[in-house]
Amino acid sequence: MEKMKFETNINCNGCLSAVRPFLEEEKRIKKWEVDLDSESKTLTVEGYDITAAEITRLIGEAGFNAKEL
Repeated sequence: MEKMKFETNINCNGCLSAVRPFLEEEKRIKKWEVDLDSESKTLTVEGYDITAAEITRLIGEAGFNAKEL
């Protein structure tokens, strides 16, 4: 399983609710979390056979930005 980290603009629980369906519907993502207390609002994703570009696209579809760290 690969672990990737992204800087995001996901900054509240409402934002998490908006992103959740996009990340949870992707079967290759096994676990994800956003550290809302970190300055970069770090999204950590663990999964199989998924690229950083695909995760960035999913976050974009939810209306947010993500940049791989």
